[in-house]
Formats: sequence, structure tokens, C-alpha cells
Amino acid sequence: MDLYEYQARELLAEQGIPTPEGIYAQNSHEVAEAADRIGYPCVIKAQVKIGHRGQAGGVKLAKDRDDAVLKAEEILPMTIHGHKVSGVLVAEAKNVLHEYYVSISVDRASRDFDVLATANGGTEVEAIAKEHPEAVKRLHIEALGDFDIEAARAMAREIGFYHADVEQAAQILLRMWRCFKENDATLVEINPLAKIGDPDDEASKTLCALDAKISLDDNAAFRHDGWKRFADARSGDPFELRAKEHGLHYVHLHGEVGVIGNGAGLVMSSLDAVSGAGEEQGTGVKPANFLDIGGGASAEVMAASLEIVMSDPQVRSVFINVYGGITSCEQVAKGILEALDQIAGAKPIVVRFDGNAAAEGLAILAASHNPNVHVADTMEQAAQESARLAAEAKEDR
Repeated sequence: MDLYEYQARELLAEQGIPTPEGIYAQNSHEVAEAADRIGYPCVIKAQVKIGHRGQAGGVKLAKDRDDAVLKAEEILPMTIHGHKVSGVLVAEAKNVLHEYYVSISVDRASRDFDVLATANGGTEVEAIAKEHPEAVKRLHIEALGDFDIEAARAMAREIGFYHADVEQAAQILLRMWRCFKENDATLVEINPLAKIGDPDDEASKTLCALDAKISLDDNAAFRHDGWKRFADARSGDPFELRAKEHGLHYVHLHGEVGVIGNGAGLVMSSLDAVSGAGEEQGTGVKPANFLDIGGGASAEVMAASLEIVMSDPQVRSVFINVYGGITSCEQVAKGILEALDQIAGAKPIVVRFDGNAAAEGLAILAASHNPNVHVADTMEQAAQESARLAAEAKEDR
């Protein structure tokens, strides 16, 4: 789950990490009220779950109330790199003396956690790492390890906090780690972590998180009732949201063959098989989704899955690949027929069963004499047939 900036700031503030005052607003009236409360000048920042907002014109400085409303009205209708702006954050403008980049993330390659930092914040960290690798400092934390204040101080000294208090920087790094661990995050990033204040007044200088990006591990949602506040029904793929309501693991893709299976590995293999069939047939047909019904799926789960997949207008055929273990192919077959009875204008389905109650499931499908149901003996045959049917449906349309 990726958070908007204003949501990420909430989690940082809960750990005592300084952030400028900010108010989320969704229309001109709310922007005007927020700007008056924040004061001027203020910053109007597009809220999208993607970076590069500034370069796209999604971050603007406003000098007064009228200017704030004007800037917001320019930003609110925007779509930035395919992401519709959900609202704006009206935030305090700060006098920035220097910018740093700091992040903590899951490193899947080394199976540990990475603390990454550089004194060159506010810029493309990937480019800096490539062109000036010596400027980027990295600390690996073992999966069962910890990051304490001494490690944070050492990291702060190594980064080189120019004109900044190393102890303050260390405390922020430590609080970022706590935010990361306590919230089951996969990424906590501050860019920039800025040194702000009056350049002529040393006492006024302090560190402040001007921007933040946080990603949470969806698999840990059951441990965090507080995550409900981050639900965003206005954004996200509608098919993925519907699947989530049924507890299904679904990812919307951009092809023509709906794919349903039990077990992530089997579904991934099915996606590859469909893509390969489309290439082999020269049609360019691709999978339309990833949908894992999991182990022990009931007829009701199968019916709900099929209804979601078939409601996608890009889907031309459906490939159902089930290996019965805990899951009974007999129950899956009943779910398929149940869904077909309820769906108007059903699309062709290719079914491959193996394992627990496969023969019984196939017998139920055969007895239905439903012209939309096709059966294949192997995954490869099923992928070929579903790709062919999808290509034919595209041509007929």
C-alpha cells in the first residue's frame, strides 16, 4: 500500500519527526481556508502516489489567498504520469539551507534492510548513485537485526550533515527506523530532509522532513486497524478493489485472457503460458489479470472470481487452471456453473483441472453442456485454446 504524502507525514509526525504544517484539501474552498490557516507564502502540492511532481508542474508556491486558489485550480485537474491528482497538500513554505536524502527499505536481493542516505537530496538519487557512488552511503541491517542510536550517529557522521546537528540527524534516522518497523513498511523515504532556518541565526537552524514517501506491506494489514484511515476508494483499480473485498489476490493487467488459478506459482506459470501462446500464434494476446483463489477455495469464491474477471470489458476469454489439493475441483466446477447462470453475455472459458476431485469436476462441467465451457488436458493446451478464443473474439468485435 503506497501512501500519499499527507498520509506519510502523519506516520512521521507520530514518531516525532519534524514536518512543516500541512492541510489536505480537495477543492478551491478548502484550499483557501487551508492557506489562510497555514499563512503565506505556502506551497500547493499535488497528491499522487508517484514521484516527479515538481517537474510535472504539480508543486507550486503561492504568495496569497487568490494565488493559492489559482495554483490549486491548475493542479487539481492534472494527471501526472498516469496518476489522477486526488487533492493537494497546502503546506508551510520553509527557507531551505541544504537538502539531504534518507530512506529505509526492504532489500529483496540481499534479504535485509537498507538505510540509504546522501547529502545531495532533492535530486535523482539513482543518478547520483550512478555518477557519484561515493556520495551515497548505505548500511545493511540483517533481517533479525536492529538499528540503534549508535548506528544512527555513525550513519549521520558518515553522510556529512553540513551546518546540521549530527545528534538531531541521528535521532531522525532512529525514528525513521521505528516508523519502518512499527508500521510494517517496505519503504520510508524522506526527500528532502532539509536544513531550514535563518542563515544568519545558528539557533534557528533545524532539520525538517519536507517530503515523504511510505509504502506499507499489505500482508501485515491484519495487524494494523489504523490503516483503515488510509483507504482510498477514489483511486485504485476498481477490479482490484472488488477482489480485495472478497479476500482475493488480484492484479489487473492489460491483456485479453482472464487468468484464474489456485496458488501464486501456478497462476504465474499460467500467465507465462498465455503470453507464450499469443506470441506463438502471432496474435499478441496477453493475460488480462492475475487472480489467485488460494487453497481451499469454495464454489462461492470461484463464482465471485469469475464474475470479477468477466466484468472486465478487455477480457475476451478466461483460462481457469486449478490443481486440486486442499481445493476441490468439484467445488470449483460448481462455482463456474453458478457464475455462468448469473452472468449475461458470458465469455468462453477454458478449464484445466488436475488433482483432488478433478474427474468429478470435469464430469459436472460436461453434464452442463454449456457451450461457453471448454476443457483441456494440460496447461499448455488450455493456454493455447484461451489465446485462440480471445483472438477470435477480438476479430469479431
